[in-house]
Amino acid sequence: MRLRGKDIGVLAAEISEWIREQVESAGAEGVVVGMSGGLDSSVTAVLCKRAFPDATLGLIMPCESEHEDIEHARLVAAKYEIETKEIDLSPVFALLLRTLEPPPRAYSPKDIAIANLKPRLRMLTLYYFANKLNYLVAGTGNKSELMVGYFTKYGDGAADILPLGDLYKTEVRQLAEFLGIPDEILRKKPSAGLWRGQTDESEIGMSYDELDKILKAIESWNFTNCDMEEVEKVQKMIERAKHKRERPPVFSVNSH
Repeated sequence: MRLRGKDIGVLAAEISEWIREQVESAGAEGVVVGMSGGLDSSVTAVLCKRAFPDATLGLIMPCESEHEDIEHARLVAAKYEIETKEIDLSPVFALLLRTLEPPPRAYSPKDIAIANLKPRLRMLTLYYFANKLNYLVAGTGNKSELMVGYFTKYGDGAADILPLGDLYKTEVRQLAEFLGIPDEILRKKPSAGLWRGQTDESEIGMSYDELDKILKAIESWNFTNCDMEEVEKVQKMIERAKHKRERPPVFSVNSH
C-alpha cells in the first residue's frame, strides 16, 4: 500500500521518527496524547508509542461522553500496550458551567461556547501532565480539519506537535488500516464528542471524502468533476478559519 507516493509503512516510520526528533529537540522526555476513541487520536497514539515505547502517556478524558468512545480508547490502549490514565472531566465541566451560567438559566448542549469548553478542559489536562512529566503534547488534528478550521481554538487546536497535520482525513484512514486500528473505530462516524449524536460531517456539511476531494482541487487548482458551489463553500470555510491557523497578530510600534 502506498500513500503520497510512499510505501505506507515507510511513511508511518517517518512520522514516528519525526515525533522522536521533535521531542528530543525540545529537551523533553516523552509525549502525552488525548485518546478519544476516534480514528485520529488512535493513530496518533500508536505512532507516539512507536516513537517512545516507554514514554507515551494516553489520557482518556470523558466529559459527558458516549460510553462507546471510552471503550474504544481502552481497546486501542490495550491492543498497543499504551500506558493510560482515565480522568472523568464531567464533574469539572458541570461545575464550570454552573459558574459561568448560574441556574436557573437554561442552555443548549449544542451552544458552541458551551461545547467548546470540553476540548479546552481536555487540553488543560493534557498540559498538566505534559508539564509534570516534561513531555510534549501531541495534537491529533489532520490536514482536512486544520484547513477548514474544524477544531476548537486553544482546545484540540492547541498542541506542541501535530503528527497528522499534513495528512487528509481519508489518508489518516488509510494509515489507520495499515496500523491495524480496530474495525469498530474504522467503521464509526467521526465525531468530536461535543454533544450526544454530534458528527463531524454533519457539522462540516459534507462527507470527508467530498471535503478532501475539494481541498485537493483547491491546492492543485484543478476543479475537474467538482461542484463549484461546494468549492466556494469550502473556500469560505478556509478564509473564515484563517485566524485559527495563525499566531495572534501583534501590534508593531514601528509600523505606526
